[in-house]
Amino acid sequence: MFCIRPAYTGDISRIAEILIFAKRTAYRPIFQNDQVSFGKMQVLPLAQQYLSGEESLEGVFVYEDGFVQGLVSLTGDEVCQLYVDPFFQGRGVGGALMKFAVQRGARRLWVLEKNQNAVQFYQARGFAFTGNRRPEEGTPEFIAEMVLQN
Repeated sequence: MFCIRPAYTGDISRIAEILIFAKRTAYRPIFQNDQVSFGKMQVLPLAQQYLSGEESLEGVFVYEDGFVQGLVSLTGDEVCQLYVDPFFQGRGVGGALMKFAVQRGARRLWVLEKNQNAVQFYQARGFAFTGNRRPEEGTPEFIAEMVLQN
């Protein structure tokens, strides 16, 4: 039986693995930059950032069903990150994490405009674009704000 719980130090290696591989899967087709996808984005350095305190586990919750399969990061009413291990996508993990986030008061998020899978995922859960958008730092792409419609 799955549970969603606060992340702790023992989850760091799995969190880093999920973040790197899910981001590679989602963003490599958009950015087409293998130097970033396979050079800059590495599991060990990200895990070390969490262990050193450079990255915080505050507001990070994991979906666990025998092991961590996905995570959501919340700050106030904003979903900052929601990632599911690519091997477990399409099995309800992301939906459960999103439902959990909304129950905790999440009402807004920013999404890469060209990430159509994410856009469709959020729209299917009641989120809509506000019209606010801004450049994604260090890229030619834009992120757009979405809010939960009541």
